[in-house]
Amino acid sequence: MNTGSPAGLLSRYRRGDFFLATADRTLLARGVHTAITDVDEFALADRVGATLRDGLADAPRLAVGALPFHSGPDTPGHLVVPAEAEVSGAVHPHAVAWSRRAVGNPVDVRPVPEPARHLQAVASAVDALAARNLRKVVLARALDVEFGEPVSPEAVLHNLVLDNDRGYTFATGLPNGATLLGASPELLLSRHGRTVVSHPHAGSAPRSPDPDVDERNAKALLASRKDHVEHGVLTEAVVETLRPYCRRLHVPSGPSLVSTPTMWHLGTTVTGELSDPAVTALHLAAALHPTPAICGTPTSSARQLVTELETFDRGYYAGAVGWVDAKGDGEWAVSIRCAEVTEHSLRLYAGGGIMPESDPRTELEETSAKFATLLRAMGLPQE
Repeated sequence: MNTGSPAGLLSRYRRGDFFLATADRTLLARGVHTAITDVDEFALADRVGATLRDGLADAPRLAVGALPFHSGPDTPGHLVVPAEAEVSGAVHPHAVAWSRRAVGNPVDVRPVPEPARHLQAVASAVDALAARNLRKVVLARALDVEFGEPVSPEAVLHNLVLDNDRGYTFATGLPNGATLLGASPELLLSRHGRTVVSHPHAGSAPRSPDPDVDERNAKALLASRKDHVEHGVLTEAVVETLRPYCRRLHVPSGPSLVSTPTMWHLGTTVTGELSDPAVTALHLAAALHPTPAICGTPTSSARQLVTELETFDRGYYAGAVGWVDAKGDGEWAVSIRCAEVTEHSLRLYAGGGIMPESDPRTELEETSAKFATLLRAMGLPQE
């Protein structure tokens, strides 16, 4: 794997490449040596591991790509062994004389579903929790933005990196030719040697340009019983999923505040020591995904309710984006705060966790605040 400067890697990104910028490193992978897809994510992990272990004399021993929200014939787990890959340290936008790039003027912006329909869906979800013995369900909505000229994923990604110097800023090609890009605050799973880390997020509040309001929002989130219960459901699920794979786990006694440019979140860093070194980062990502943060719990019942109440197919939104290497190390982020980009359009996604105490209007406002990450990157006003 070659090395390069962070700014150079971002400048060389082109539609269809894989790009991931984190607080520690920047990875750019280009071209396709071998593509591996499978609707069974554990089988996908086995196939990827075998391909990388067999040795690739003319390609990096690395696979990159995306897992969908729900695997199926139209949306399989999709990884690529690239033709070439470069890695560098973290991108620091403030250290480079960068300016925002123009994305274009939209000719149409359409919410899917309409806000009134989402309010109804949230109310239906609250009623369904007790009736179906659910602890939580996550409902999302989309925003379709159409352009009269070709959309530049390079410009959107550049602006996202400029806006988000923390978290996980990503772009990856999809099997249908589209690009999934975004700036996720949430680490699903990283594995380096025997060390395993997950940083689940649940419980949210909008940021404010007014410092006093922003501080009040953060304190209200820390004091919110509803958000702490929601976060506890998620952390419990992550810990119980990782426990069979780890000889030791460390779980803080409570969550801490995590900030992005547009949102406050509650987050907990779960750290473990892997029992079996043959278990790769991709195996662990497949085991954890989907978490209650983007689906609900119990998973099967929550996913069924999502299918009934949402009016669109999530595709690779609320899946995972990342990489795994021949040693089994890797890093996977939850694919939220993201958009699917085609030639002349973007579909933005945002979701929120529905609990028994949830208020439909508040949940609608939360998704609107989450759209702001991508709307800012396109130079558009918040919904």
